[in-house]
Amino acid sequence: MAVGGESDAPVAIVTGAGSGIGAAVARRLAGDGWRTVLTGRRGELLEEVAGAGATVLPGDVRDADHVDALIAAATERHGRLDGLVLNAGITVAGAAGETSDEDWERVIETNLTAPFKLVRAGLPHLTRSRGAIVGVGSIAAAVSGPELAAYGVSKAGLVRLIQSVAVDYGRRGVRANVVNPGWTRSEMADAELGGLVGELGPDLESVYGEITRHVPSRRPGTAAEVAAAIAWLLGPDSAYVNGSVLTVDGGTSIVDAGMIAFGDQPEPDGRSST
Repeated sequence: MAVGGESDAPVAIVTGAGSGIGAAVARRLAGDGWRTVLTGRRGELLEEVAGAGATVLPGDVRDADHVDALIAAATERHGRLDGLVLNAGITVAGAAGETSDEDWERVIETNLTAPFKLVRAGLPHLTRSRGAIVGVGSIAAAVSGPELAAYGVSKAGLVRLIQSVAVDYGRRGVRANVVNPGWTRSEMADAELGGLVGELGPDLESVYGEITRHVPSRRPGTAAEVAAAIAWLLGPDSAYVNGSVLTVDGGTSIVDAGMIAFGDQPEPDGRSST
């Protein structure tokens, strides 16, 4: 979104902005002329990401006082709130029968309850600005992977939360959409896959290659690619997009798993895809 002077530049809150997709969103919005309020648990990383027009407020989005501080930073320091990017999230591996109450509650509280509280606090200001909300979900909201019970439920709940906002507040000018990324190169994904080095490949690059070998695009996404989708959903070019789920996964979720057993098709140049 190209904007004029700073006084009329739109303002967005970005959670989980210290690394990965959140950091890429912060940088993309800054380049598009937005003023941003950036939050995350690690202040030093936020400071590295922050540029001109950014306010840094380290903290935990599960903390109600921190949510109030984020809204105040946007509305009192900058005079408005035009966008919410609900990106902060965690994953704890575990099948339903193996997930503890503590792990379940921590994932649901971080990935679903905290976004709900921030949305609730931000809606009075977003209705005034006719603003937009983008939730960062996951393809785990729509398709199931092994040992992702709490994570998948939290992301599916986030999709329904965002769509309920679209239904209830669309008439008041608020748009709310979700981006569901697939495997995306980030610090979080690197850490998650690091334990598979040696099992699926000799190094992290090989592991990424292995987990994406049945992805039609044959690679993981980048944080910048996901950020571009989020920025589009926040901006005026998506003015009639409301309640949608934009999947950014290189085609992962359209693959028929049952057909993989019939063998990989050769690449256009005659090489095998494996």
